[in-house]
Amino acid sequence: MVMNDSTGGDFILVGFSDQPKLEKILFVVVLISYLLTLLGNTAIILVSRLDSKLHTPMYYFLTNLSLIDLCFTTSIVPQLLWNLRGPAKTITPIGCAIQLYVSLALGSTECVLLAVMAFDRYAAVCRPLHYATFMHPRLCQTLAGVAWVSGLGNTLIQGTITLQLPLCGHRRLYHFICEVPAMIKLACVDIHANEIQLFVASLVLLLLPLGLILISYALIAQQVLRIRSAQAWQKAMRTCGSHLLVVTLFYGTITAVYIQPNSSYAHRQGKFITLLYTVVTPTLNPLIYTLRNKDMKGALKRLLGKEPR
Repeated sequence: MVMNDSTGGDFILVGFSDQPKLEKILFVVVLISYLLTLLGNTAIILVSRLDSKLHTPMYYFLTNLSLIDLCFTTSIVPQLLWNLRGPAKTITPIGCAIQLYVSLALGSTECVLLAVMAFDRYAAVCRPLHYATFMHPRLCQTLAGVAWVSGLGNTLIQGTITLQLPLCGHRRLYHFICEVPAMIKLACVDIHANEIQLFVASLVLLLLPLGLILISYALIAQQVLRIRSAQAWQKAMRTCGSHLLVVTLFYGTITAVYIQPNSSYAHRQGKFITLLYTVVTPTLNPLIYTLRNKDMKGALKRLLGKEPR
């Protein structure tokens, strides 16, 4: 970890240490959520790859989303559990840098991937006759690649700039993870330029994809309204409902952290909001896609031998 700081030493992740009784409850909740995240997302990846009926663009992107959620939570939760279980709440500079780079890259990638998935749903609903031809494997791979490259590019820029800030011995982080909004507050120099850079990056990688998602669903709603059929509405909801719910959960929490007044970030509420999109949302995503999806449930039954192939 490269920092203009001559004092050395680990970072202190204050986290929820001001509420020791709550920490015990959080440890159990986070542990259960993490195990469910591992189980659910691994199951989606395996089922989508093993069942030939799920070799479609939708499940290709869903596999990417599950892989992101798996790696995203793994970059955060083990350290969080370690800090919740006892008084030691430190993380090494190298560990902090790795967590910052990995979590930021994967979170940024998910923002763009959700927009790509919305475009896929638009094509499925509004261009059903040409869907298979239009969403061909090469285009799907390109769109997924754009999402991954965008996330990598963002973390290389934001992460590197953040880690180059001089700390002057200040290593007490009022958060439970090494995250850019919290990390820049440790700097002993004027961080106004960093805050502007963070805000611009948030606009590009949060609000721009969200805008594209909203446009996609506006076009889908327009298409369905033209048909004026209850059956069309039901089909559209089956096609888009799960993705729309995932988007609501993810963007509803992450935008509250990255698009907000700086003075409120260190508030206790900010940590709990971060807990939602780093721990809870990746747990709920596979449940949403399996419980609300007949294709996925059918594939699970086929793989378990409860339904003929």
